[in-house]
Amino acid sequence: MAAGNCANLLEFLQLVGKLKNIKRTGWVLCHVEDPERIAGHMYRMGIMTFLLDDDKSFDKVRCLKLALVHDLAECIVGDITPCCGVAPEEKHRREDNAMQELAQLAGSCGTELYCLYKEYEEQKTPEAKLVKELDRFDMILQAFEYETVESRPHGLQEFFDSTAGKFSHPLITSLVAELNKQRSEFEKEYSVPK
Repeated sequence: MAAGNCANLLEFLQLVGKLKNIKRTGWVLCHVEDPERIAGHMYRMGIMTFLLDDDKSFDKVRCLKLALVHDLAECIVGDITPCCGVAPEEKHRREDNAMQELAQLAGSCGTELYCLYKEYEEQKTPEAKLVKELDRFDMILQAFEYETVESRPHGLQEFFDSTAGKFSHPLITSLVAELNKQRSEFEKEYSVPK
């Protein structure tokens, strides 16, 4: 491997390393005391893919790869949400340019990284759709964790509202049902006078 290639790979790794420190914008805007970082979100999504049953209708390893790549561009462009005032087309353009830059730096695996990003964005494969469900589920799980830790029952309802009716995978719908049950129990406990 040429020295120039190693320099590019180090730059790639340093850029990706920024994800360990970039706070997720939605939580910052909701004044969460210690908001998660993008890398933490991607990590838990990756772990979630291990929980999926082996099923012939999708490739579990591809789901893992999609989970690890889906927010990679945010190491360059940041976590852009609808509240940021950036048009969806502009957000897509920025993220696409960032992924092209990352793909060039990543060397021989760059094409795969970029293709995984595009697959997730286009939402045309069973794997991309399933990982989108994992993304949504991780968001509401995280919201519930913040509600409990910060004693904010129902305080992050907007995240639950934005995902209502958007789950279809049997495991994820079961997890959502259990999460909603625990959230309801938490709200009842919190409202009981002490």
